[in-house]
Amino acid sequence: MSQIRVTMEVGDDGVAVITIFNPPLNTMAVPIIVGLMEKFDEVSRRSDVKAAVLTGSGGKFCGGLDLNLIQKVHVTGDVSLVPHASVDLALTAIEDCKKPIVAAIKGLALGGGLELAMGCHARIATPKAQLALPELSLGLIPGLGGTQRLPRLVGLSKAIEMLMSSKPILSEEGKKLCLIDAIAPSEELLKVSCKWALDIAERLKPWVKSLQRTDKIGSISEAQEVLRFARHQAKRTAPNSSLHQACLDVIEEGILHGGYKGLLKEDKVFRETVLSDTSKGLVHLFFAQRATSKVPKVTDVGLKPRQIKKVGVIGGGLMGCGIATALIVSNICVLLKELNSDYLHKGIKRIQANVGGLVTRGKLTKDKADKALSILKGVLDYSEFKDVDMVIEAVIENVGLKQKIFSEIEKASPPHCILATSTSTIDLNLIADKLNPQDRVIGAHFFSPAHVMPLLEIVRTQETSPQVILDLMTIGRVINKVPVVVGNCTGFAVNRTFFPYTQGAHLLVNLGVDLFRIEGVISNFGLPMGPFQLQDVSGYGVFLAVWKEFVKAFPDRVFMSPLIELLMKNGRNGKINGKGYYIYEKGSKPKPDPSILPIIEECRQQTKLMPAGKPITITDKEILEMVLFPVVNEACRVLDEGVVVRASDLDTTSVLGMSFPSHRGGIVFWADTVGANHVYKSLKKWSEAYGNFYKPSKYLEERAIKGIPLVTTLSLFYFFLSIFLSAQCSLGLIKGEIRSHINCN
Repeated sequence: MSQIRVTMEVGDDGVAVITIFNPPLNTMAVPIIVGLMEKFDEVSRRSDVKAAVLTGSGGKFCGGLDLNLIQKVHVTGDVSLVPHASVDLALTAIEDCKKPIVAAIKGLALGGGLELAMGCHARIATPKAQLALPELSLGLIPGLGGTQRLPRLVGLSKAIEMLMSSKPILSEEGKKLCLIDAIAPSEELLKVSCKWALDIAERLKPWVKSLQRTDKIGSISEAQEVLRFARHQAKRTAPNSSLHQACLDVIEEGILHGGYKGLLKEDKVFRETVLSDTSKGLVHLFFAQRATSKVPKVTDVGLKPRQIKKVGVIGGGLMGCGIATALIVSNICVLLKELNSDYLHKGIKRIQANVGGLVTRGKLTKDKADKALSILKGVLDYSEFKDVDMVIEAVIENVGLKQKIFSEIEKASPPHCILATSTSTIDLNLIADKLNPQDRVIGAHFFSPAHVMPLLEIVRTQETSPQVILDLMTIGRVINKVPVVVGNCTGFAVNRTFFPYTQGAHLLVNLGVDLFRIEGVISNFGLPMGPFQLQDVSGYGVFLAVWKEFVKAFPDRVFMSPLIELLMKNGRNGKINGKGYYIYEKGSKPKPDPSILPIIEECRQQTKLMPAGKPITITDKEILEMVLFPVVNEACRVLDEGVVVRASDLDTTSVLGMSFPSHRGGIVFWADTVGANHVYKSLKKWSEAYGNFYKPSKYLEERAIKGIPLVTTLSLFYFFLSIFLSAQCSLGLIKGEIRSHINCN
């Protein structure tokens, strides 16, 4: 904590340079806020100070409010832990200072850091500096005047876009928008900033108080029209969140009643959002995701990751091509192997389409796309595998075929080569059964489409070496995935935890509950699609194959419904042929198909689960719980068996792998908000009525009886985090900066 400080040096020119020291990102812990108040007060009082420059140490301006502080508020419920810095610091101490203050922005100004800069009378930045207000992605709104000053500096529409998306812009764009006054090379930043501050003091440059500007807002009627459109967009893009609407309300307050009134409302709403369930869930997820980078006996034993330059991908289907795409766009050479020229040609075309799609969506430049495709090569044999650093097998889920391929690549590849499989379900010990030794074998479970979905589930066996695990974790980060290390079992962590999800929905249908009502309840909860549309999209063949794996592994708690087979018998195969539970037509949204109702009735006649032949009476809340509580129950078994390193890993994987609503914090965190005791009692009641599918696990039962939360260890970890860490987490971390500068665990 001794590193955290604010310093001030007054030069011969009379400019005070105030520097924030809180590595690595100069986040605003309470001592920083207090230190800034003291230094700006000193600037005001000292007669030898003509102007001031605010900057940050270590090549970073300021990464925003310290998230450890927000976490303490969540643990204690005491929002007074967060200082009232909006009026006292950003307005009174900085913007209303009688001497000009210039922000010298190097590297980044994020969240509260950008808000501090906007309170200054000018902003000078280095090239490519990142500027953002990403608070909404953490369940908060800006709390240091960002909702008021940003619209006045860049215009209302652009400000709303930046706030709603939480995405950064670079200083070059900031200059065009007049958010940045000038761009200076890193080595000249302080010199240019000091000169600018003196020019303001001498009235050679304008002394601008951004809160008082109105020229970029437009008329009241124009502003209200922009806000009306923004509200409509927010309802569409964030239908389950009131946060975006609250942020727009605060912006509107400032437009209608002036910037100062807007600041007061912003502070009030900020403090309300800090204590919201949404903020608790998103901040939990923020820390949970970063905790995945620490794996005992892997990341703490002094190993260094080896460089992976060339990867062989076996199989040119959807998964193999997605994996190959993710690798080549990250500058890793790929050999794509297929059985014959026809399959290989189709695979190459698919990868080209993937890369082209990234260009169309603005995710990749044309030059980078051409470079990526130039390091892709298709092959029909293993002759060029002699110098690959890793092979990823991505063929169909067939144990015999995978065993054959692993025997072949063991012979064809060099001794250091990592042997990975992309299987989503099959036990790795079966796949590697004929290999000796097995320390190079590892699971690399990508989620489809592999070049888009952010999760990489890394599956280790008892034999997998720590070096191989570390290497794959590193590759995961290189290709912009979040790698989570899990243990080896049927379904691993994600599919194992969520296998009861669709089964619970099927059981309800067989109890007489309307299928599309179930879909609506799950969608309203925040999942992008219901369990039945998910089956349509996945394909019934895949679904049945995976279902059978779980029947073999966990016969005591699997519910088998004949509905899928009846649908296939009726000529339906989901989205693949345009007919499933929904009708799929090109250019249209999926439409529920009422003609499946007789098929559902036939299924119910076969299972005979409806009490006295009549549908059960059930509330929407009970539907949600009967679908998701079995998932929580299986998560408890996964925790009990040590499949994951920590409970929060399941929260990360549930959100990134299964699209569980992020604002709910993940499956385990959500279960704790509901209460382990309620989950346990509900499952116990249903198990007595409907069988072992709902039988509570021992792990859940013990915690429910003892009143222990499912994520106890992580909660304690949060509470003491700021004591044990020197690295601070910021409100405004951008993806690249997170990977480069922070490990919060």
